[in-house]
Amino acid sequence: MGMKDQFQDKSEQWQQQAKQKAEQAKQQGQRGRQGQGPDRDRMRDEETERLQREEQERLDPDYDM
Repeated sequence: MGMKDQFQDKSEQWQQQAKQKAEQAKQQGQRGRQGQGPDRDRMRDEETERLQREEQERLDPDYDM
């Protein structure tokens, strides 16, 4: 087996490992989202809006003084 064949085999092994890891991560992500549904998204949106409001209030100058 020549050097070229060895490098090609190693490259194919790394590609397979990368595909397997990507598939595992995808499956774990799907399992983590099961059962949480739209309520979690709604809570995240409300939290984001609240943080944006607080940041805006902090940055707005206070003209009441």
